[in-house]
Formats: sequence, C-alpha cells, structure tokens
Amino acid sequence: MIHSAPPASRIVIVSPVTHSSEALSNLWSSALAEAARKRGGPALLATVRGEVPEEQLLDHLIASNCLWSASDGDDAVGFALCRDRVVEALYVDRHHRRQGIARLMLNELCASSCSPLDAYALPGDRAMKSIYESIGWKARLLTMRGEPAGGEARE
Repeated sequence: MIHSAPPASRIVIVSPVTHSSEALSNLWSSALAEAARKRGGPALLATVRGEVPEEQLLDHLIASNCLWSASDGDDAVGFALCRDRVVEALYVDRHHRRQGIARLMLNELCASSCSPLDAYALPGDRAMKSIYESIGWKARLLTMRGEPAGGEARE
C-alpha cells in the first residue's frame, strides 16, 4: 500500500479492492461511459468483459483480486485493473486528473508481486501513453482493424 502526497497535500492510498462501494460503483460507471465514447473503447470493454455480463463485471473483478483503487479519504478517485500481468485499465476521476494519481497506481502495481509487463492504451490517448512511457515502457504492438465493404466494422 502506498501513501503519497500529490499536489494539494492530500493523502492518496492505493490498495487492492476487497469490496464494492457506492463511490467505486460511480467511478466504474463513469469509466465505462467514458471508454464507450472513445475510439477503440468498445473493443477494450469487450476484452475486459469477456463472457461476464456487464452488470456483474465490477463484482467479478473484485472477487478475482485484480482491481486496485486510489482513494482520498472515503472517496474512490481512481482504479487500475491488472490481470495476467497486463494493465487493462487505468482510470482517474476527471476532477482528480493531472495530480499524479495514475502514476501512483501504476508504480504500486509495478511494485506488487505480480508486476505488470504490458498495458493497454486506446488509440489517440496520448496522456495514457505518456504515463506508461514515463516509467520506461515502450509501445511494441499496435492492433489495426479494417472495415469490410459496406462500412460495418468487423468484430
């Protein structure tokens, strides 16, 4: 567990999630809505969800011990999803961004017993790519998807 003082002299605690809360559920809903609007977001959400129904996904991830949260007192301000040594999602509430919280979560994950080796970043998400690059990671794979004649994207 990391304790750090980002700008504004707050104490942010990063720890594995052991149970759901209203704050975490609200943060999760915001992250899903934001990802769904971004290029590549629906594909990322499908990858994260797998065969788990969307309404059960948060509880499933908590039970799988792969979700970490950043909290400022009682408020969840961010979360990281890391499975099979891949950071699948790193999200900070829009009111708490640019305060070092995402990097704090990533550093805690890297210091854990199952340190991630890879991470996902959506196309065009320069901020996320910059966070990964700031700890020395390099892009090594880019997945491209074409559209068949008629304009409908392939799944």
